[in-house]
Amino acid sequence: MKNQTVDPRRAAAAPRSGGEGAAAGASSNEAARFTATSLDQRNARTERGFHTLFLAMSIVLILPVLAILSLLITKGAPAFSWEFFTEPPRAQFTEGGIFPALVGTLWLVIVALLASVPLGVAAAIYLSEYAKDNALTRLINLAIINLAGVPSIVHALFGLGAFVLFFDFGTSILAASLTLAIMTLPVVIVSTRETLQAVPQSFRMACWSLGATRWQTIRKVVLPNSISGILTGVILEVSRTVGETAPVMFTGAVLFTPFLPQGVLDETMAMSLHLYMIATVIPDVPPEVPYGVALSLILMVLILNSASIGFRVYLRGKKKW
Repeated sequence: MKNQTVDPRRAAAAPRSGGEGAAAGASSNEAARFTATSLDQRNARTERGFHTLFLAMSIVLILPVLAILSLLITKGAPAFSWEFFTEPPRAQFTEGGIFPALVGTLWLVIVALLASVPLGVAAAIYLSEYAKDNALTRLINLAIINLAGVPSIVHALFGLGAFVLFFDFGTSILAASLTLAIMTLPVVIVSTRETLQAVPQSFRMACWSLGATRWQTIRKVVLPNSISGILTGVILEVSRTVGETAPVMFTGAVLFTPFLPQGVLDETMAMSLHLYMIATVIPDVPPEVPYGVALSLILMVLILNSASIGFRVYLRGKKKW
């Protein structure tokens, strides 16, 4: 038998038989199938463009916050000292600290929460669990929407006429806190209602099938699974309550008092009013003091919100669904 030599080029060009030819054809078909067309490339470019646009918009939203915090820290941090946080103002607000205003603001926030959270949660439970779609429910929803859009100065005048004069609470923590509570009620109601409606309906059906009443279902199942969302409304309320000036100016806050409040019927200083007065009215105040008060106000909001967020995260981790 003669030796036959095979040309490699002919062997490569020759068609493959059996499994080898089928595998080669399948791989070529797969490669053709997943090759990006001009439409795919155009869609990919569009997707990258929108991704970059939304990222830029997010950065633009963050930059003002960073700029404000940087300015306050740079100009307000020199005012921080132990005396600044533990002593009352002295020498026409040119010396001393903010301790009475700090304590008074805590009083206002706590009493406003005690007044608004139970009422707001009760209203949300009625609207979510009991109310039917009728004229009364639509009227209540309309009232909540309108109440959320009322300016704070209007709430201040209402608090002055209702709580200071009509109920004769005088200029006091109680009058100011009730005014703040009414102003922030829509936030609590809306956030709580959405959280209650987010609880799966199957939870309620399971309780009802076991013979539980509607209130037992709400108390044992719906509310425990809604606490984290209710705390979201509380966080938003704290943020708004701490920074309001007009309602407390008309109803409960005073420019200066060296005494700490002993009860809800006492007058008090407030951080927001104190900042407004030393920044716009009172002369010869050291330039770092208004920035220090503003930075303290933001730090108070951050501390209160951080505590609420931490508690909310803890409760959310205990959820079973």
